[in-house]
Amino acid sequence: MIDKKHLKKLSSIVGDDNIYSDKAHLIAYSYDATREHFEPDAVLFPRNEADISEILKYCNEHRIVIVPRGAGSGFTGGALPSSGGIILGFEKHMNKILEIDMKNMVAIVQPGVINMDLQRAVEEVGLFYPPDPASQDYSTIGGNVSENAGGMRAAKYGITKDYVMATRAVLPNGDVIKAGKRTIKDVAGYNISGILIASEGTLAVLSEITLKLIPKPKMTKTAMGVFSTVNDAMEAVYKTMASGITPVAMEFLDNLTIRAVEQTYHKGLPVDAGAILITDVDGNLEDDLDYQLSEIKRVFNENGCTEFKIAQNAKEAADIWFARRNASQSITVYGSKKLNEDVTVPRAVLPELLERFYAIAKKYDVNIPCFGHTGDGNVHTNVMVDGKDPEQVKIAHEAIVEVFQATIDLGGTLSGEHGIGLAKAPYMRMAFSEEEMNLFKSIKMAFDPNNILNPAKMGLN
Repeated sequence: MIDKKHLKKLSSIVGDDNIYSDKAHLIAYSYDATREHFEPDAVLFPRNEADISEILKYCNEHRIVIVPRGAGSGFTGGALPSSGGIILGFEKHMNKILEIDMKNMVAIVQPGVINMDLQRAVEEVGLFYPPDPASQDYSTIGGNVSENAGGMRAAKYGITKDYVMATRAVLPNGDVIKAGKRTIKDVAGYNISGILIASEGTLAVLSEITLKLIPKPKMTKTAMGVFSTVNDAMEAVYKTMASGITPVAMEFLDNLTIRAVEQTYHKGLPVDAGAILITDVDGNLEDDLDYQLSEIKRVFNENGCTEFKIAQNAKEAADIWFARRNASQSITVYGSKKLNEDVTVPRAVLPELLERFYAIAKKYDVNIPCFGHTGDGNVHTNVMVDGKDPEQVKIAHEAIVEVFQATIDLGGTLSGEHGIGLAKAPYMRMAFSEEEMNLFKSIKMAFDPNNILNPAKMGLN
């Protein structure tokens, strides 16, 4: 528990209406999408960068833990106050789009801006911010940067890191730094913005973010391919991406996921299919979109596609995408406990990766429905069990270790977009050598020698 004198001091910084230690607020800020539960000692809403600086300076002097938090939509516990301390929330005040620079095609935003609010604002002036995590309707840009969020458009447009040009951030001692510029090129000094991206709030607190924008494509078309086997679908993915066509999205659902969505929503999905692939293409000329889809159809057909459907209007496109957007909640038909991992491998080994996952499922007698962003090699792998059965939960964790090992053996990574947080911290030494882990710890110490910023995350303790 934090001494009341500290709360009084923090109140003097942000004002009485921006600090809360009542039970309702502590519970509201105690969880994220992992469903784990850790109550903070207080919740603070800084009004500006100066408030953040004063808060961090005071907390650093008194060794009070600070946990920056966006919308709490993360799947790895990155925003959970597992060591107690202060939650720093940005949704109340620091939620503004400060500038949309049409000439240089950049946006400057505060960390509490909702991803979709930014997308809509820039599209109104003919520009485009591509990163579209599944949580885009409520996740914040600050959280997206801290986790390096991806999304369904990553196959063509990349992920959050590809759009961060500059950041302003507050160090644990209260110092304010600006890293990067709104220039296209900048090789002066170390890439500090790059270090802050995906750092999960362990190094500094973001106070302002400058993002690259691009012209908005005039039109999009959607299509779906049905495959008899997952292996055929995975072969089609990497061969499409190597064909010279770069679709906006290349999403996949396996048979278990298809059946779960159909059981839940009754959308007429092909429940006997081994897998389906959903793809978008975009551009400024309809002939170009038609050509892209014709090439995708050709590659799909050469790799076992049994049905190829092109959406004829927005409603049909939305119907096709419905299955993918509702996959995560649908698979709870297989169990109340979901160990949800977002492993990523080079696209060419996707067929072997999925084969290994299904072998693991058979070995442990568990369901492992898979879906995700196969256009960039990112598979959402879900070990589903009865959360009330301790033995099943134990087996699920054993299966996850093998899932990670299979991923690493194939040259992949523990996380493509969800981050490490608490959930994956125990597995970091599977993926990184002792020398690499020591380097991570050295970077953490250089920024945060008193370890007040989001401790116990990323396996750094």
